[in-house]
Amino acid sequence: MTEFKVNPNINPVIKKVGKEQTPVIIIDDFITDLTPILNDAYHNQTFSTDSNSFYPGIRSRLPTAYVLEILKAVYQGIYQVYGIPRSLKLKLMLNYFSLINKPEEELVLLQRIPHFDTNNPYHFAILHYLNPNEHGGTGLFRHTATDFERISEERVSRYIKSCEQFMELNGKPDAKYHNSSSDLFKLYDEVAYKQNRLVIYPGNLLHSTIVDLKKDIDENPQTGRLTSNIFVDFI
Repeated sequence: MTEFKVNPNINPVIKKVGKEQTPVIIIDDFITDLTPILNDAYHNQTFSTDSNSFYPGIRSRLPTAYVLEILKAVYQGIYQVYGIPRSLKLKLMLNYFSLINKPEEELVLLQRIPHFDTNNPYHFAILHYLNPNEHGGTGLFRHTATDFERISEERVSRYIKSCEQFMELNGKPDAKYHNSSSDLFKLYDEVAYKQNRLVIYPGNLLHSTIVDLKKDIDENPQTGRLTSNIFVDFI
């Protein structure tokens, strides 16, 4: 069985972002050897469109052993950093390799603006940048009209209504990736893409890939913006 080993000397950095000072966990040099997970992505996987989400690309399921190794290494830290009640238990929701392949002119509305994964306060995204070379990072956005950076259950109705009103007055955003600030959203921070960097953030944080149009729209797992994406809830 293939072994995936977390670096025993990892040094998590807790970065508090935005006006709301939301903690984001960043861990560089996370896996001791990326070769096994890259070989799996390059040679063992069949990527296809994810029809259950608005991800602008193709995905394939991650190896179970890799997912479990990551969760064992980080779950206690997630409890601690985000103050999650110990009565709640971790539940693995989804896990994927991901590659962006959708040209800008084909983007639907929800792919043209920053998004949040869920308004559950204890849902988290675990993102691992896998390939070498330069690729776009992960942008963090503030909704201009409401000043919201996280879309909680209490905020979601107001947020959606405000977006709809803006688009009624100004039209829908152009068919392009939302790579910078606009009248609708302010890009206030970015977690840069770096091979073997792991990033953990709340799923209700407004975010979007900062897509490098020359390098990131590529469905070849050996050259594209290859990431692993793990989603967990504490329930």
